[in-house]
Amino acid sequence: MTAILHQIAYKLISLVMSVAMLFGINLDLLKVDDTNWNTNYTYVFVHGLSGWGEYDDIYKLMPYWGMFGGDLMEYLRDKGFDVAAASVAPVNSAWDRACELYAQLTGTRTDYGKAHSESCNHERYGEDFTGRALIDSFSEQDKINLLGHSFGGATVRLFASIMEKGSAEEIAATPEEELSDYFKGGKGNWIYSVTALAAPSNGTSTYNVGENEEKQEPEEVPEKEPEKKGPNAEKISSVINDLMSTFTGGEKDGRIESDYASYDMYIDNALELNKTIITYKDTYYFAIPCSATEKQADGTYAPIKSKMESLFVSSSAAMGAYTGVTKGGYVIDETWLENDGLVNTVSAMAPSSAPWTDYVEGKVNPGIWNVMPVYRADHMSLQGGMTKPNDVKTLYVEHLSMINSL
Repeated sequence: MTAILHQIAYKLISLVMSVAMLFGINLDLLKVDDTNWNTNYTYVFVHGLSGWGEYDDIYKLMPYWGMFGGDLMEYLRDKGFDVAAASVAPVNSAWDRACELYAQLTGTRTDYGKAHSESCNHERYGEDFTGRALIDSFSEQDKINLLGHSFGGATVRLFASIMEKGSAEEIAATPEEELSDYFKGGKGNWIYSVTALAAPSNGTSTYNVGENEEKQEPEEVPEKEPEKKGPNAEKISSVINDLMSTFTGGEKDGRIESDYASYDMYIDNALELNKTIITYKDTYYFAIPCSATEKQADGTYAPIKSKMESLFVSSSAAMGAYTGVTKGGYVIDETWLENDGLVNTVSAMAPSSAPWTDYVEGKVNPGIWNVMPVYRADHMSLQGGMTKPNDVKTLYVEHLSMINSL
């Protein structure tokens, strides 16, 4: 009887909220306690693969941050936070996206670097953000907090690392008068915190499913038996191209394979990228992993369909049953089975080679990754979800307030 009453109450509350939204009535009861804040630096949100930000027209129609639940940026501003949503390349490498982020934050022309652009076969300079910077100021005094969803996690981690250590390759290849301040380094203390949201910090096994299977022709194949295909790299690349075309109206521009996000997300390549990224001693680091799977009797992990976007169900099931060895020799073991549909939960924790600890309230130190409790929802949940909507307002208000209190 109690369970039935709870269900009835939940439905009534949902009905009231729906009617309130229809008539524009504000029933938001979430209060922000800023009495223990020590800072309120700007929060810069960076989208994931094929995403978009506030520079893009589509954001006004469908905000990446908030989705059908409304613009999360506007909500957080109303709560007293200074926030902004960057717009970086939908499918390009973490390097290119990091360079674009720097240009947006500083109001300058995008410089991908002389060495990088020549080696990757594309133009050195990109969009000019002079006079239309994303934020009002960015310096040692006006620090920022970075939050990156999915591949945005790799973007903000690499960006923060280059801010501190610069790029030896660009310094060596570029005349002093042409060298971007970004590649000179020494600005690690401009960044107060970094948060990776459901990010494949160590890659994703989605690309490895079926990689180690022997290709043998079966003796007999029933005519009506459907072909079984796992979410392999070819399929993922097709999805990437379709999404890119939808949101940008373009296609891949012929640059080399390693200059795309899909390359950076292979486990072997992600682990190599991690070797180039430092964890700066004065920056706070957080990771919020997601999971929408549950362990089965045979040890595999199956998607929880009530929490999982239907788009991710097949890839989640395949990842939840896959163990193997990458081409580079990395062992994908049982710890990689739990996932959010696109990213393995274990990969969304601390990056390889980085110091880390489980998050403990009141005991947060800089220079070490603090892994937050697993958020029990799928890969899109931290955006707000689509067919599986998630009200993440409380999560972000609490997380940003915690950072402000450090």
